[in-house]
Amino acid sequence: MQPKKIIKDSHAKDLFRSRLTPILNPRHPLFLLADRLDWSVFEEAFGSLYVDGVGRPGLPIRLLVGLHYLKHAYGESDESVVEPALAG
Repeated sequence: MQPKKIIKDSHAKDLFRSRLTPILNPRHPLFLLADRLDWSVFEEAFGSLYVDGVGRPGLPIRLLVGLHYLKHAYGESDESVVEPALAG
C-alpha cells in the first residue's frame, strides 16, 4: 500500500501532535541535510515498490530513507535506530 506523503508546508495541524521544528536546532548538520535533500527523488525511485491494497499501509519513504541513512552513517543496527521510537 502506498505510504502517505509528508507535506512539508502543510498548514493543517494535528491536535494530538506537536511540531518538532521549534525545538530542533536549525544549525544541526542533520537538520541542514534534511532540508537540502530532494526527497521526491526517493519517492519516485521507491514508490513503484509499494502496491495498493496489499498488506499494511506503507511508512513514509522519507522516514525509511532517513532511518537507513542514520543506520549507515553512525554504524547502528536496525534495532538501535528505531529503539527510541519503540520506547515511547
